[in-house]
Amino acid sequence: MEKYRWSEEIFDDLRSNIIAALDLSREQNDEEVCRFIEKEVEEYSRKNLLTLKEREQLEHLLFNSLRKYDAIQELLEDPEVTEIMINGASRIFYEKKGKLFRAQTHFSSEQKLGDVIQQMAGNSNRMVNEASPIVDTRLADGSRVNIVLSPISIDGAAVSIRKFPQTPILMEDLIRIESITEEAAAFLKVLVMAGYNIFISGGTGSGKTTFLNALSQYIPREERIITIEDSAELRLVDKPNLVRLETRNQMFEGVKPITIRDLIRTALRMRPERIVVGECREEALDMLQAMNTGHDGSLSTGHANSCRDMMSRLETMVLMGMELPLTAIRSQIASGLDILVHLGRMRDKSRKVLTITEVTGMQEGEIVLKDLYRYVEKPSDGETVCGELQRVGTLFNQEKCKRAGITL
Repeated sequence: MEKYRWSEEIFDDLRSNIIAALDLSREQNDEEVCRFIEKEVEEYSRKNLLTLKEREQLEHLLFNSLRKYDAIQELLEDPEVTEIMINGASRIFYEKKGKLFRAQTHFSSEQKLGDVIQQMAGNSNRMVNEASPIVDTRLADGSRVNIVLSPISIDGAAVSIRKFPQTPILMEDLIRIESITEEAAAFLKVLVMAGYNIFISGGTGSGKTTFLNALSQYIPREERIITIEDSAELRLVDKPNLVRLETRNQMFEGVKPITIRDLIRTALRMRPERIVVGECREEALDMLQAMNTGHDGSLSTGHANSCRDMMSRLETMVLMGMELPLTAIRSQIASGLDILVHLGRMRDKSRKVLTITEVTGMQEGEIVLKDLYRYVEKPSDGETVCGELQRVGTLFNQEKCKRAGITL
């Protein structure tokens, strides 16, 4: 805290005095804690002649330290910050408008960082300790959190926080920021309403979860939707018949972990009309079987560098769960998936839909893909990427549109 007039030692003393004054035998609300903070800061200010602004700063920092997430609270409250990376107590980085910066603040000690980590994990009923040093969790606002404790993380505990906007991003917002064209969005809307099984692929940070959330808004309001996620991040608006399922780690002995695979199997018994899986991994076979047993309109995401690469990864993920002939796996994929949407993060840090591809079937043992839309980049003088998602083909399988009474 070198940028303030008080040292870390003084800050820690003030914090300790406040904790000592609190009645720990009962739950204290925020207003009560604020009163103790104001009293302690007022006494310190009289001796050290703090300005009104400095007093407010000190009170804010003490409150964050006692009730919130200490050194990163201001970053969490900044709507322009999209990612926060903690590399041990003394090094905090954040992403803002696509660029990385080092934060001026830091945690006073590894112990304080450890307290914040336990607070993050505890808020979503996760446990992180030496026995389970790697944990995925979420904050109350839906921000995704990954925690790796020392000594697995050699230089101190590592925490990565992926923030999401307070207001869910809709397809209209993606059109406005030119992530997708209005024509392509209208095309996908028809496919979602008609019940096509759609898989969204892309690299890390390409916007898969955001796009999945936007696409889910096209699901008819009256349908029953089951969402399945490692950490609940999707925020579907105006969907009254919605059930949200989340995995559970083995927090301690005797508590059975609940995996995405378990949740998919359970969801099939819950009369779903749509199953939305946040990210598909080794449970790919269960997802494909759901798509192949009458659960049309399912949505999911996966990490890949292209649509063709996503097919290869799905094959690998199915093999991780069960040994099957490659031909059988490809047949399951070709009959279960209808559409692939591939996203990418461009060199100017913008996120765009790069291809919309149809899975048309199998030919000579290979899955046949057909591009319907493809992003074509135009020459540009500056760093900003210019281009357009252009239509390059027509939908081959229109059977679901006909059954739904929708004309393309």
